[in-house]
Amino acid sequence: MPRFAPFRALRYSPDADLPAVTAPPYDVLSDADVDRLESRSEHNIVRIDVPRDSADMTEDRYARAGSTLRTWVEQGVLVEDEAESFTIYRMTFVDDRGRDRELALVFGAVEVVDEGAGGVLAHERTTPKASTDRLDLTRATHANLSPVWGLSLGSGLTDLLHEPGERLGSVTVDGVVHAVERVTDPDRVAAIRSAVESAEVLIADGHHRYGVSRIFRDEVREQTGREDTDAELTLIAVGELVPDQLSIEAIHRLYSGSTHDEVRSRLAECFDITEAPIPSRAMLADLEEKGRLALIGPSGDAEWLTPKKGAFDDVRSLDGAWLEAALAGSDVSVTYQHGVDEVLEAVVSGRAHSAVLIRPTSIEEIERTGHERLLMPPKSTFFTPKLRTGLVLRPMDLD
Repeated sequence: MPRFAPFRALRYSPDADLPAVTAPPYDVLSDADVDRLESRSEHNIVRIDVPRDSADMTEDRYARAGSTLRTWVEQGVLVEDEAESFTIYRMTFVDDRGRDRELALVFGAVEVVDEGAGGVLAHERTTPKASTDRLDLTRATHANLSPVWGLSLGSGLTDLLHEPGERLGSVTVDGVVHAVERVTDPDRVAAIRSAVESAEVLIADGHHRYGVSRIFRDEVREQTGREDTDAELTLIAVGELVPDQLSIEAIHRLYSGSTHDEVRSRLAECFDITEAPIPSRAMLADLEEKGRLALIGPSGDAEWLTPKKGAFDDVRSLDGAWLEAALAGSDVSVTYQHGVDEVLEAVVSGRAHSAVLIRPTSIEEIERTGHERLLMPPKSTFFTPKLRTGLVLRPMDLD
């Protein structure tokens, strides 16, 4: 089972304006988003987490990010905790079906294990990323800025997080309240640690971040000859794998290359295709209720895709796996998009000639994935809401 440890967190000072200095995850930000966040505060976390080239190109952006982090610590903008702690992270919101929800996770440092070693498990295949951005940033800052989101395959963690900790602050964004609470009581820290260490942890979001931590750990081992530095662990927010603690949405498929007619013809071999109403968010509930998908064509019109009997007997019961099987061997290229409105815009604008709306992956299938050491197709799950960056940072002492 993986080690899970408290640490001396780096946080914004108590008088900081958290809405002005925190940000969404780096991998969902456009250039315009970064512009907007930088304009909010000279101390917004994107100035470190999404560093940009200097105007005269004389300073490496990652070196500048590391320098900025150290300067903010020296100036008291960021303050390190006096003692090791866990941080409870609560997200309160109304989900897309109108239900009041509260998710509780705990920030800590999880062991970085070799691929296939167990303890910390991937749940889906990842798409290639050639950029070394996160690795370069970790090398320059010696800090974990963005957490991995993990799901404990054990039980009892939710109950341990129910009691409030020391309230540190909150941020409300798009109707979601993000609140953090510090836990330093030795008995409670020990109980939380024991609960997470009692079972394997499945990566829900942040596969690439965890992979970068593995590369960085190996670099530090080679440079220092040691296996006891802070690089042996990485920042994670862990929740329990139970329905009440997860909100999962679908990541739909966009297709380009080949043609819409070719895609439709391929899909017709495995699905019965029938007329559907104009695409909308309301259609998503119908997908789940009726067990079908929806094909969107260049004009924005929709058709239902109902699996033919026996078409996928030898394929795992996942929408993404069905589509991979149906389109195998074709020249079509696939990309991924969350949100029905965004999918329609992509098709109508011509960025894609076809799209398929799919259903969210079930909790049962995610649990099966973990216990059976399986991997889903890329972008099978979209866990919401996304964690804010800047509420908890983890500095690393590598000496």
